[in-house]
Amino acid sequence: MPTTLVVLAHPDRRSFNAAWADATVQALRDAGHEVLWSDLYALGFDPVEAPRHYVDWPADVQFDPLKAQEQSAARGVLPKDVQDEVAKIRQADRIIFHFPIWWFSPPAILKGWFERVLVHGALHRVDTRFDAGLCTDKTALFCVTTGAKDAECGFDGKEGDLALLLWPAAYTLRYLGFSVLEPVTVNGVHGYHSGEGAVDLQHRLQSVLDGQAAVIAGFDERPRLAFNADSDFDQNGRLRVDRPSYTPFIRHQKG
Repeated sequence: MPTTLVVLAHPDRRSFNAAWADATVQALRDAGHEVLWSDLYALGFDPVEAPRHYVDWPADVQFDPLKAQEQSAARGVLPKDVQDEVAKIRQADRIIFHFPIWWFSPPAILKGWFERVLVHGALHRVDTRFDAGLCTDKTALFCVTTGAKDAECGFDGKEGDLALLLWPAAYTLRYLGFSVLEPVTVNGVHGYHSGEGAVDLQHRLQSVLDGQAAVIAGFDERPRLAFNADSDFDQNGRLRVDRPSYTPFIRHQKG
């Protein structure tokens, strides 16, 4: 059975995000999966990459995060909190991320987890990226909440297209070789509902929790996000005119 890492990025264990992550863990265990767990706030994970994490980085040399990571990975002296997370990623076949959207992006602690844990020299190198990534055997899923209404999160929505807001995080994983599934999203999750609205929200959220076992059961059949292959780009790294564009982030010039 697969090994799945569940990553929670919400500061309150009483939150819906935490309850949703717990439902994921329960569904995985019921299905016989081995479960790994990273509650980033409970871990006190430091999201700020900095020279203080590298005791052997020369004080008189400008800090270079990629070189610091590469050198520490080669010597086996990565910071302990990073070592632990890298080990989980290496062991996992799947990673399921649970987090809210705050200010049009994932919480800073998750972005910092990407910056510190997706170690250059350990999980990617110059010659092992994208199609040749070290994580091509792994799959990721985002389970995401927003405070905005469904319509506001669409392609023409006032809050911005949620698919585009999540694209940088998805492409971060694609850089390492991951396959990334279409996200599971729950909108309108906030503390300002009252009366019937609050009751309706609780019913809706309970339905999501009750349905998480089905999400886990259908994991392998869930559609995957489309990314351009390495061969879709020319020698300068630009999208070839005869290759498709899957996202406004990588597109053909109009006209």
